[in-house]
Amino acid sequence: MKAMTEQNLINAFGGESQAHMRYLHFADQADKENFPNTARLFRAISHAEYVHAGDHYRELIHLEGGFVANSMAAFGPGDTKKNIRLAIMGENYEITEMYPSFIEIAKFQGEKGAERSFRWAYGTEKMHKILFEKAKESVDRNTDAVLGPIQVCRICGYTLEGEAPDKCPLCEAKKEDFTAFT
Repeated sequence: MKAMTEQNLINAFGGESQAHMRYLHFADQADKENFPNTARLFRAISHAEYVHAGDHYRELIHLEGGFVANSMAAFGPGDTKKNIRLAIMGENYEITEMYPSFIEIAKFQGEKGAERSFRWAYGTEKMHKILFEKAKESVDRNTDAVLGPIQVCRICGYTLEGEAPDKCPLCEAKKEDFTAFT
């Protein structure tokens, strides 16, 4: 594997791993503030970030040893209003800067597995931002988000509100491959 794509996978793994843990902490805070649907959203998206981290990690099977992961991570947790802002900032970074460049580098270097992993994450992060923005509107009014079931594809992490599709729009996984957060 080419060095730039390899480092991008390491960095993406680090960022997704941190997002996974950060969103679990944000969910706990939302529960404390009596925003159960917002907490459920954080937990669902945390699971999607876990899937992304795993996809990136599997592309690095050839490595052995310790490596430094440089990733953008939002720090300074606070109340749920602040935490949703931090989440939107992180998703926006992945959508506008991180994944578009990682995809192009992997494509240029002919690293098809990495490119697929980056594309799956990129396609999902756009949905995360939309869902967080929806929740933010409610939380900013001191009310909990009104959300239906949140579905997460166990293969690529694709996330949506509502019923699971017959086929994942990103990876074409079956409906049975979705985990519902209700």
